This record gives sequence, structure tokens and C-alpha cells, in this order.
Amino acid sequence: MITEFTPLMSLFGGMLIGLSAVILMLFNGRIAGMTGILGGVLPPVARDWTWRAVFLAGAILPAAMLSLLGHRIEFGVPVSTAAIIVGGLVVGAGVAYGGGCPSGHGVCGIARLSPRSIVATLVFMAAAFVTVFVVRHMLGGLA
Repeated sequence: MITEFTPLMSLFGGMLIGLSAVILMLFNGRIAGMTGILGGVLPPVARDWTWRAVFLAGAILPAAMLSLLGHRIEFGVPVSTAAIIVGGLVVGAGVAYGGGCPSGHGVCGIARLSPRSIVATLVFMAAAFVTVFVVRHMLGGLA
């Protein structure tokens, strides 16, 4: 399993994520944690669901528009649907226990120098490193 290294696209994407987080904080006073934003548009919907839906659309529509314009967005899912579902449930439990998602802690919390967010992000990253090592090197990639 090879991962393509795209430093310029990654830098540009990171800058857009940071900009969107700053704009959301500036105009709404809210932190751009994707799980919390998504939770407000799912039943029972939050009273402020409009900005949440617009924010999520802004995260999804550019890729959809590029695809419609013929740009091929390459990605792979090297695990089964069952593994994705289990992973989603584990992440959901982590979000509940961790008081937020990696985007909220990692992008917004660290930017505000929140000690809780810094620790949470370090734990997320350590778990990701261990998971990638185990899946790629000990389990043979599960592909």
C-alpha cells in the first residue's frame, strides 16, 4: 500500500481548513469540529442547523464539483465495509469520551493553546501511528 506524497496540495488544503476555522470563529463564535457540526444537522436537529449545513456543504461540494467537471479524485479504501463501520463506531466513542473530534481539537483547540486539545491531539496521533504500523506491517495491509 503506497501513499502518495503531495506537499503542495496538502499545504493548500491545510490553509483552507485553517481559513474556514477562523471564519467560522469570527462570524459565529463557534469551533470547527466536524463531528459537532454534523451532529447538529442530524435528528434531533439543532436550532442553528443552517450554518452547520452550509459549512458541511462547503466541505463536500468542491470535491463533487471537481468530479462533475471531469477531474479524477483518486482515493482508495483498503478495508472492508465492516471494518469501516467498526472504525466509525470506535471514532464516535472516542469523540464522545474525548470531548470533541480531531478537527476540533487539532485545528481549533491547538490554535487556542488549549492544554486539553493538545493532549487529545497527541493521543489521536499516537493512536493513528500505532494503527498504521500494525495494519501495514503486522497484519499485511488487510487489502
